Amino acid sequence: MGYIRLLRRRPVRVLWLSMTLSVIGDRLYAIATMWIVWESTHSSPLTGLVAVAESLPYVVLAGAREGVARFMRWRALARVDAARALLALSVPLLWTPDGTGLTVLLGLVLMLGVLGAVFDPNLGALIPQLASCDGVVDLHEVSGLFDLTARIAAVVGQGSVGAVLLLVPEIQLYAIDGLTFAVSAAALTWLGRHAAGVVGRAAAQRPPAAGRRLLRAHRPVAAAVAVSGVAQFAAAVPTVGLPPLIAVRLGQGAAGYGLTLAATAAGALVGNLLTPGLPAGRRWLGTYCAAWVLSGVALAGLGLATTLTAAVALCVAGGLLFPVTAVTLRARLSRFAPAERVALLTAHQSVTRAAGAAGLLLLPYAVDAAPGGSFVGAGLLLSVLAAAGWWLGRRPTGRAVPTADGSGAAEHGLAG
Repeated sequence: MGYIRLLRRRPVRVLWLSMTLSVIGDRLYAIATMWIVWESTHSSPLTGLVAVAESLPYVVLAGAREGVARFMRWRALARVDAARALLALSVPLLWTPDGTGLTVLLGLVLMLGVLGAVFDPNLGALIPQLASCDGVVDLHEVSGLFDLTARIAAVVGQGSVGAVLLLVPEIQLYAIDGLTFAVSAAALTWLGRHAAGVVGRAAAQRPPAAGRRLLRAHRPVAAAVAVSGVAQFAAAVPTVGLPPLIAVRLGQGAAGYGLTLAATAAGALVGNLLTPGLPAGRRWLGTYCAAWVLSGVALAGLGLATTLTAAVALCVAGGLLFPVTAVTLRARLSRFAPAERVALLTAHQSVTRAAGAAGLLLLPYAVDAAPGGSFVGAGLLLSVLAAAGWWLGRRPTGRAVPTADGSGAAEHGLAG
């Protein structure tokens, strides 16, 4: 299997294992933040505000491409993760269950968001260089391997949080996350010694690129990024609406809600294992948009489901499609040179974070008014706009995609 072949390379294995641990820590951090804020305030709007605050730096830093691109080195990313480790480890020391504690927590969440906004696009830009330093590799396999970290974290993080909370208070989940950041920082420091020459030269070939200019030059990529934004906006409905849908419409309790979450995570894990066979080249945009169209159908179906069995089946189907979208787009962006890649990844995360924050602020009102109808509406919106994205982005631009070696490949958006 391609994943095993990639993991035989020691640098890839070190990074993958450390990133898997770090993403599991991030999952625990997210659960802890939402639960602590809600338990302290019993306010859904304040809980949503904290989630929006964590996304805000990703949106703001999209315009600071030169500052973000300065961290496109393994050792620079190691320093970022070391700072994140100190911040996360400080939360249990500074937390108090009152207004002051919430203010401190919000400030720490904002700072962690800033560091994450710097870290994520640069790591995404460096991974293809690391994986290909010993020869040409399948970009779908590389993207799929590192997408697998999120799928494992969804299963392990959600599955283990109950057991972990039997042993430690929820505030200590931040300490666990801080330890995973420390492990990641150590791994990145090691990679800085091992791969600094290969990746450093490639990253220095071009000055920081403008994400907006690149998106205008590559219409299929712009269409895919726009569809990602629509998907993140629509995702606010299941995020806040799945508990009331399960409880009110299906008459189930917490066990039913947990079962749907587990079904989604299991579907995503299986879906990731199927991604190495995805169509590439000129069919990539069709694959990407078709997966989102089907995801919209599954989301709308949840609003019409009348049994828990049907809801679980739809969650599995939706989960299967998530890795298809993530891996297809990441593999496509990996074909760009490092400077262009980090600019596009920064633009992508800015769009998705802004759309997700907007959804969390606006769509809960629709969920309160009509839980089932909000699922149907969000699903139809996603399916229609994903199909529109394919239609608008399918014409070839005739421009060259700059690659890491300086050569170009014609950028086509045709979807068969």
